[in-house]
Amino acid sequence: MYIIIVFINIIIMNTESILKENELLKLRIIELEEHLKRYTNSDGHKRYYEKNKDKVKNNAGQYLKNMAETNPDKLKEYRRTAYLNRKEKLKNLIVSIDVGHSNIISSNI
Repeated sequence: MYIIIVFINIIIMNTESILKENELLKLRIIELEEHLKRYTNSDGHKRYYEKNKDKVKNNAGQYLKNMAETNPDKLKEYRRTAYLNRKEKLKNLIVSIDVGHSNIISSNI
């Protein structure tokens, strides 16, 4: 009988500690999300790129020229990855259109 009571107390204490830890982690997640909002896709970033569009494009072009001279294999790898990503996106788009089209046909029958 005593062993069962001790075991129940251990389970209750363990559950309470897990609940406290869970609440602390939820608060930490909220804090980190707020911190992340400051640095990702804020209005300041968007305004910067709108105002300095030419400068950004020029820097990107210079980077690609430099890459072509120093490391052409890396440039080939980037272009191949971009091609494969475009191909996969197009494939997914076609599949989703086909699925939507087949749903329309089956509902009309």
